[in-house]
Amino acid sequence: MGKFEGEIPDIIFLISAIGFWGLAYIQNKRYGKTIETYFLSIMAFLFSLSYFALIFMV
Repeated sequence: MGKFEGEIPDIIFLISAIGFWGLAYIQNKRYGKTIETYFLSIMAFLFSLSYFALIFMV
């Protein structure tokens, strides 16, 4: 595997965002709207926003 040289690949943010969205969905289905559900949703939104920012700004 090659060196990153200080650059974070965009795909890492996309994979993380998809994972957070999936976890937020599962958490919401099992336990309803809890603080953890809100936290996971916010994290998913932030990682999605970061992904699109890296795509369109760079």
